[in-house]
Amino acid sequence: MNKGDLINRIAEDAGITKAQATDALNSVLGSVRDTLKDGKKVALVGFGTFSVNHRPERQGRNPRTKEAITIKAKNVVKFKAGKELGEAVN
Repeated sequence: MNKGDLINRIAEDAGITKAQATDALNSVLGSVRDTLKDGKKVALVGFGTFSVNHRPERQGRNPRTKEAITIKAKNVVKFKAGKELGEAVN
């Protein structure tokens, strides 16, 4: 399922137009992004929790040349599925 499919599904299930569904989805995704950007967690009960983890700088190797390289530190998004979501897919 891609974003367009999800918009169609939201519009159908909620009985709203695709434009309204697009606005709603963009608002939700923007809110999640902004909250994570601020370093906070987003917990959706029954679905899961999004959080940001800091990955420190580390040494790696270029697989082609085997040369040692430094991989820069960065923040990565982490998702932990909730109990209901985990049970639904099993």
